Amino acid sequence: MTEQAIATALACLLAHLLADFVFQTNAMVTAKRKPQVLLLHGIIVFALTALALGGTPIPAAFLALAHVAIDAVKTYAVPAQHRERLWPYLTDQTAHLVTIALLALYLPEAFASGIWAAHSTTLVPPALFIAGLIIATLAGGPAVGGLMLPHKAQAQPDGLDNAGRIIGLLERALIFLMVMIGEPAGIGFLIAAKSILRFDTVKKNQKISEYVIIGTLASFGWALIAAFATKAAMNSF
Repeated sequence: MTEQAIATALACLLAHLLADFVFQTNAMVTAKRKPQVLLLHGIIVFALTALALGGTPIPAAFLALAHVAIDAVKTYAVPAQHRERLWPYLTDQTAHLVTIALLALYLPEAFASGIWAAHSTTLVPPALFIAGLIIATLAGGPAVGGLMLPHKAQAQPDGLDNAGRIIGLLERALIFLMVMIGEPAGIGFLIAAKSILRFDTVKKNQKISEYVIIGTLASFGWALIAAFATKAAMNSF
């Protein structure tokens, strides 16, 4: 890819991540079978993409239409009992990334023709950091949740509502930040602290113990991959 295509892809990727994981609420996800909710999500994708590209409406409209079409397939074609599993989530996100890559290949100048083009050198590092942070934290939640969904009913520890989700979000954020500041050794202390705090819960039930271990390793692994990939991308610019 040329530098122009990379800038276009990064801008579209950031807009996609913001649309799917920051500006899309749980209520919107639940109600997405309603056409007006799906349309609203498409409008948000269009607005954020147009903004990220610096006011280039045609590529933003293409991505918004493709995004709505992909989400419609997932919403209406995937059975409800499988919709929150890992494979529909990864398939859906891969399809979105493919459309972004295609746009960058065929319209590489989309970002260069926008109002942010003159500031691309300044904007790329923070855009990479924000994209990486969202991938490591918010995008990791559905992935880990989808992986663990088949085992959730058998080994769900008692606790606060959404506590596991919040803990996972915080631990992935801490891992991301530790890697980015060059202190990955601190992750070991995070693992130790979580093991100590979970000890009384997991020692009483083997299924809960295995559930927590698999979920923790998946969460840590996702965050580490996202963090090191982000750092490598930032170092290349």
